[in-house]
Amino acid sequence: MEDTAGAPSATAADSSASELVQQLSEQVSRLIRDELRLAELEMTAKGKRAGLGIGMLGGGGLLALYGIGCLLAAAIIALALAVPAWLAAVIVGAAVLAAAAVIALRGKSKLSTATPVVPEQTVQSVKADVEEIKESAHR
Repeated sequence: MEDTAGAPSATAADSSASELVQQLSEQVSRLIRDELRLAELEMTAKGKRAGLGIGMLGGGGLLALYGIGCLLAAAIIALALAVPAWLAAVIVGAAVLAAAAVIALRGKSKLSTATPVVPEQTVQSVKADVEEIKESAHR
């Protein structure tokens, strides 16, 4: 590991044990702060994607409600010029419900990209840091 704490550069043999422990403590503290910042940024991005997916699911649900309204209105309003009234109502209602299904499925796919709610990049970074520390300890 490089000494990036700004301490005078000295080899491990020239440094006292207390200096080495102090440097290790500073570096571990900085590493932990950096990892927490990375986790915060990653979780913020996932939260935004989850919010968009939830909004799209809600929009799909609202369109489904309008589809039901169309089915009821079409059953009442007799659009029997070209087809029987019941068939006109079924056609309009099915089209609105199909649109609601498309929007809900797109919202679900957006929501699935935001899960699992684990800061994956941070986990990988921490694993790499642990491996680096292990390798440094065995040298």
